[in-house]
Amino acid sequence: MTASPEFQVIIFKSVHHALRAEKIMKEIGIPHKLIPVPRHISSDCGVCLRFPAGEREHVEQALAGKVDIDEIRPLENQG
Repeated sequence: MTASPEFQVIIFKSVHHALRAEKIMKEIGIPHKLIPVPRHISSDCGVCLRFPAGEREHVEQALAGKVDIDEIRPLENQG
């Protein structure tokens, strides 16, 4: 049995969008952390936003139409 990931990450098309998303999430109180993109994930941006997996729907609604997201995916190999 595999446990569901505790966190998910948002991969952005540019650092500008990552920083804008960070500001939006801070303003509405969604817990998050700007982190380097994990090695096993390819990204042109180099940074991503980590957030609790249970907040995904809230995050998607908050960022819809405001930032250019490449993808949202589970953060694996957290241990």
